Amino acid sequence: MRIDILTLFPGMFRGPLGESIIGRAQKEKRIDIHYHDLRRWGIGTHRQVDDEPYGGGAGMVMRADVIIPAIEEVTKAGRTSINGMRKIKDVFGAKYVPYRIYLSARGERLTQEKVEKIAKQYEWIILLCGHYEGIDQRIVEGGWIDEEISIGEYVLTGGELPAMVLVDAIARHIPGVLGKEESAQEESFSPALDRKKEYPHYTRPDEYAGIKVPDVLLSGHHAEIEKWRKNQLS
Repeated sequence: MRIDILTLFPGMFRGPLGESIIGRAQKEKRIDIHYHDLRRWGIGTHRQVDDEPYGGGAGMVMRADVIIPAIEEVTKAGRTSINGMRKIKDVFGAKYVPYRIYLSARGERLTQEKVEKIAKQYEWIILLCGHYEGIDQRIVEGGWIDEEISIGEYVLTGGELPAMVLVDAIARHIPGVLGKEESAQEESFSPALDRKKEYPHYTRPDEYAGIKVPDVLLSGHHAEIEKWRKNQLS
């Protein structure tokens, strides 16, 4: 999967997405992440990306004449550089079509089902990280955004952290990213667990600080263990 991230702060991503499982997945070329500084498309000598909202009010709004050229240029560049991906045809005959997501507090709540759908259906996504009071609504109304996604009913300083959350969640469902494919199949909110929270886990030692591992998990009786685990789902 290819992921293009449009942000005012590309440096925020390289630590969180450059380590652990996501970092390894990039080295193994299972996921291809590109960061784009929106100030590259800024207006004037000061690279202005925002302006005061029409109608008055506090805060600033990210400009359509900055965001739209950025989305279009990244889309064009991505189409020419992708070689190994499945060729996706859109109704206009374009060779590659990205799914464009705006991380916004106004968006639809992110769920495990949505994560699985994105991971399964799309091989290329563009993530737009908002800031300030958000983006000019004409970017959405004009069709440059396919979906708005929120990670919860609270407000953050920008869309960078939600973008990291979305990338991490999606990456787990890309073949080969996790060490064992079943790791993503039987976990909290997965279809295998009927979208419920996963059962608790234990490991050695058998007893610690006076707390023992449930006897059934030490019994070796697989049917009883499976029964116990199902009873722990919530």
